[in-house]
Amino acid sequence: MIQDYVVFVGVNIVLAWSVYVILLAGSLSFANGGFMAIGAYVSGVLTVKFGLPLVVAAPIAGIVAGAIGVLVGFPALRTRGIYLMLVTVGVAVSVKAVIESIDYVGGIQGFGGMVGTTQWHVIALVVLVGCGLWLLSKSPLQRILDAVREDELSAASLGINAVYVKVVCFGVGAFLAAVAGSFYAHYLIHVTPDQFGIVLSVFIVLYAVLGGTNNMWGPPIGAAIMTLIPEFVRGLESWRPTAFGVIILGLLLIRPDGLLAFRSVTARTKRALTISTSDVAKSD
Repeated sequence: MIQDYVVFVGVNIVLAWSVYVILLAGSLSFANGGFMAIGAYVSGVLTVKFGLPLVVAAPIAGIVAGAIGVLVGFPALRTRGIYLMLVTVGVAVSVKAVIESIDYVGGIQGFGGMVGTTQWHVIALVVLVGCGLWLLSKSPLQRILDAVREDELSAASLGINAVYVKVVCFGVGAFLAAVAGSFYAHYLIHVTPDQFGIVLSVFIVLYAVLGGTNNMWGPPIGAAIMTLIPEFVRGLESWRPTAFGVIILGLLLIRPDGLLAFRSVTARTKRALTISTSDVAKSD
C-alpha cells in the first residue's frame, strides 16, 4: 500500500512539473494527459511486443511524445489565451480518439501486459527531474524564460525568439508527461484510453496551480495533496468526491496564487530586463 502511494505521488509530481515547464515560458497546456497516454502506449508496445526494458522504452516514448509536442507546438503556440487552451484540449481529445481506433494496442479495450515499474524507478525519476529544474533555476536560461513569460515584446527586443522558447518548453513538458505515463502504465499492468481523458489533463494542471506555478516546489506539493486527499476522506464513502472538491476549492480560495507561491520574477530580473530594453531603444 505504501508503495502505491509512493508511485502515484511520484508520477503525479512529474506530471505537475511537466505543466510547470510549459508555464515557465508563459504558456498553459491541457494536452499533457494526451502526452501521458502516448508515453504509456508507446513504451507498452516497446516492452511487451519488442522486449525492450522499461528504462530504455520510457525515454524513447518520451522522445516520441516530445517530437509530437514540438510539431503541435509550432502552430498552437502562435495563439494566445483561451484559444491556446482550446487547441491543447483538442490535442488531448484527439490522442484519446486515435488510440481508441488502433486495434494493434487494443482499441477501447485497452492494452496490457506491461510490468517493471518499482517505487525506486519513480523516486529516481523525481530526483532526476527535480535536480534538472533546480539547475535550470540557477542558470542564465531561467532569465530568458522569465523575460519571455513577463514581456514577449521586450524579450524580442533583446534578440530572444519567444516562439522557439515556448516550443522547446512545450516539447520538454510533453517528454516529462510521457515518461511519467510510461512508469504509470507499467505499474498498473493494463491501461485503457478512458484513463487518459480530458479530466486527467485538467487534474494535471490543477496539481501545479494548487501548489503554486511560479516556483518548482509548488507543483510537487499540489500533486501530493491532490493525490493523498482522497485517501484521507475515504471513510465518507458516497460523500468522498464532494469532500474532495470542497477541500480543493477551499485551498484555492484561501491561497489563490498557490499554497507555495513566491514572486514569479525577482526585482533584479525585472530591472535587468527594463534596463536592457532601454539600452536597445537608445541604440536605435
